[in-house]
Amino acid sequence: MSVIRINAEQASAMLADGALVVDIRDAHSFAAGAIEGAVHITADNVDEFIASNNPAKPLIVCCYHGNASQGAAAYFSENGFLQACSLDGGFEAWKEFQEGGW
Repeated sequence: MSVIRINAEQASAMLADGALVVDIRDAHSFAAGAIEGAVHITADNVDEFIASNNPAKPLIVCCYHGNASQGAAAYFSENGFLQACSLDGGFEAWKEFQEGGW
């Protein structure tokens, strides 16, 4: 299954339309800064997240630089999410976009 890859501008539009965002970075990085409304996903809570969220709602997966999120987005797709997207450039690209660096 191919992964949908999106840039920060596309992610921003999806969030405005009600998409969910999950962050798979480590707890320290997540606590230091995350996309507003992001849910921190770990091996300990991923099953609960999948079971308790609507798989028809678009999902954006965020990591550090956009590499690990591709595998995580594929995992969410394999577990029923209809539109699981990987944020290209990860949280670093998101920060740059928010700071107007585009």
